Amino acid sequence: MRTRSRVTRGLVIGAAVVAVSVGTPAAPRAEAATAAQLASAAYARMSTAQRIGQLFMVGTPATGLSSAAARAITTSHVGNVILTGRSTAGAAPVRALTARLDRLATGSATAGVPLWVATDQEGGYVQALQGTGLSRMPTALTMGTWSTTTLTSSARTWGLQLRRSGVDMNLAPVLDTVPAATASTNQPIGRWQREFGHTPSVVTAKGGAFLAGERGADLAMVAKHFPGLGYVTGNTDTSAGVTDTVTTTTSASLAPFRSAVANGIPVVMMSSAVYARIDRSRPAVFSPAVVTGLLRTGLGFRGVVMSDDLGNARAVAAWSPGERAVRFLDAGGDEVLTVDAATIPAMVAAVTTRAATDPVFRAKVAAAVMRVLTAKAAQGLLGARLALDGSLGPRTVSALQRWLGVPVTGTLGTTTVRALQTRVGTTADGRWGPASMRALQGYLGISTDGARTWNARTVTQLQAYLDTQL
Repeated sequence: MRTRSRVTRGLVIGAAVVAVSVGTPAAPRAEAATAAQLASAAYARMSTAQRIGQLFMVGTPATGLSSAAARAITTSHVGNVILTGRSTAGAAPVRALTARLDRLATGSATAGVPLWVATDQEGGYVQALQGTGLSRMPTALTMGTWSTTTLTSSARTWGLQLRRSGVDMNLAPVLDTVPAATASTNQPIGRWQREFGHTPSVVTAKGGAFLAGERGADLAMVAKHFPGLGYVTGNTDTSAGVTDTVTTTTSASLAPFRSAVANGIPVVMMSSAVYARIDRSRPAVFSPAVVTGLLRTGLGFRGVVMSDDLGNARAVAAWSPGERAVRFLDAGGDEVLTVDAATIPAMVAAVTTRAATDPVFRAKVAAAVMRVLTAKAAQGLLGARLALDGSLGPRTVSALQRWLGVPVTGTLGTTTVRALQTRVGTTADGRWGPASMRALQGYLGISTDGARTWNARTVTQLQAYLDTQL
């Protein structure tokens, strides 16, 4: 597990900060002072554009950084990334990619605030990252047949693999309850066995076990798709007008989400379906009645509300990209997810324009930015970072030792060398030579260069990787 200095887990749940303008966040609640102070310090050094950028998560292929996603970060100040599609190349190239992404979070791009690097690692048919170093995960429906002890332990192992790949956030677990009788016709969830079971009690127990295990690996987890896609037929990714005519504000199918909120889930993802018995006039992702009324007030959620994909999803195609972002934030949301990087300029421009002219919306934006920053602070992302100077000095060695879980001395002794050799998969003989360098470079996902001992190129990459871990 990473050893980055953390604020108490779940602190973000008690850290909803209401602000009166984009420029002036309100005073933090006393019980969240540490996380809120870190968030406020980050907020204070940001420009308005950098603050708004924290409210977006842009997609890039899991196989490599796209130029459009890179521009979104460096030019539009986007503060978060999701690795999309599928990679079967294993953990090493993902480590290289996440380290590269981390280096894009510069002072000019994000005011030095690290990106959330997310992916979809549910298991079964939805596992973005596969290959060496990443266990093949079964479907959630299969996981739901396991004991909670086994599931929690397995989820922690999968979570550690994800964390050691440089990923901070997993868009999981799916907490939708799909009745057994309609599972085969439920296109978004049941067809792919993404549900943990067919009753709220099973989903609550087994989804909770998965959640506990992966949070034990220090991942930010995302409960989805609120208030549930178990009673629909169509898939909002590919169909417009997907409607749930069953779910109400008191439905039993809300229980898994209620439990996740009570247990400190930091992020909840909204569904893009319409819930006719709650708000028949708009999708949940754009509905104040669902986002603010049901999730925030009804369930008491005070963390980060994330949209489902607002880039390519057919369910929201009737609105322009800019309208999608504004409507979601206006409904009480915080994090606009778009897998299509090409939509970012229009989305950011629309939010910026609306915030500049509408003081009520501007206050919502400020509160959303603070919720995102406070969640990042609670996860430890706003702590001190290593300089990428290629020097294996005491600070870098100390960080390496914290990551390895060995005594922190700042000196690269035999104990540290053996632990590092074990971690990168070479003979743990305590002697650092060509074989160890080759193994470390392979672990970091960079080309081997024949180095016989430490060189600046490898140390710099190690420092960049440790910044994703600590």
